[in-house]
Amino acid sequence: MKVLVTGGAGYIGSVVTEVLIESGASVAVLDDLSMGHRAAVHPDAAFFEATLADRAAVDRVMAEFAPEAVMHFAARSLVGESMTKPYLYLGGNVTCGLNLIESMVAHGVSRFILSSTANLFGQPERIPIDENERIAPGSPYGESKYMLERLLAWTSEIHGMRYAALRYFNAAGASETRGEDHTPETHLIPLVLQVALGQRESISIFGEDYDTRDGTCIRDYIHIVDLAQAHILALRALDGGNRIYNLGNGDGFSVKEVIATVREVTGHAIPAKAADRRAGDPPTLLADSTKIKRELQWQPAYPKLSHIIETAWTWHQAHPRGYED
Repeated sequence: MKVLVTGGAGYIGSVVTEVLIESGASVAVLDDLSMGHRAAVHPDAAFFEATLADRAAVDRVMAEFAPEAVMHFAARSLVGESMTKPYLYLGGNVTCGLNLIESMVAHGVSRFILSSTANLFGQPERIPIDENERIAPGSPYGESKYMLERLLAWTSEIHGMRYAALRYFNAAGASETRGEDHTPETHLIPLVLQVALGQRESISIFGEDYDTRDGTCIRDYIHIVDLAQAHILALRALDGGNRIYNLGNGDGFSVKEVIATVREVTGHAIPAKAADRRAGDPPTLLADSTKIKRELQWQPAYPKLSHIIETAWTWHQAHPRGYED
């Protein structure tokens, strides 16, 4: 199958591209490199440097590559930034997604995989969170993803497009050749690894008085390769109809547990400092992945936090300056 991956120079998109190519797919990457890295793009993937904000450019890529399916990762994804720049997300993410969907319809491309988010659920009523949880996005970022899900639902109704929306929490870890390199970095595991690498003095713990087993927030971490495999399974399942799945590891790990595991894996002390809570941080967020496991037989190969961190540490040691190395 010919698959166009938008945002394929980014963290998740680059690993999904790698796994797609390993599975035998022909892949093209569309990325404007505003947040991604050209070096992260698989050498066997065709590369188009373009922005989804430019509908004419998207049409040119569709015409030249003629994909059979699209996997969409190109989006701004910082929850905190979306709270201070809401229109950048409600405008940019949605407009770019709409350009992509309209171009697909115009060129007869009928399969779409959306990288969605568990931020759709804001402050969930039930933990772990399954697909029936009430949708109440926790930020303009989450709202932008939900708007794209609704656009896909109507496109499916009117034009017959088949789609899957995969809602997940914290992607982490690395493949053998690709890892996490964001500027600025906001994710806990690479931030803690930066301490081990001597790139920062300590890690901040934002709140130690939550109603959790050790007082710090508990989050669901899913290995990036497991996440990529879920996208491929969802794509293959589209002949059976549209799909919506929540994705997670199944276990939650606290901030202190993550720091302790990094200490074990790296052998570094990892100084930690207490800091005030951040506004809007729920005590616990866990996904219920029962549905995708039952319907698509998806099973994480890296369920242990230590395995996730070991792969990330291996990659960061080899690339201490990210893709600049």
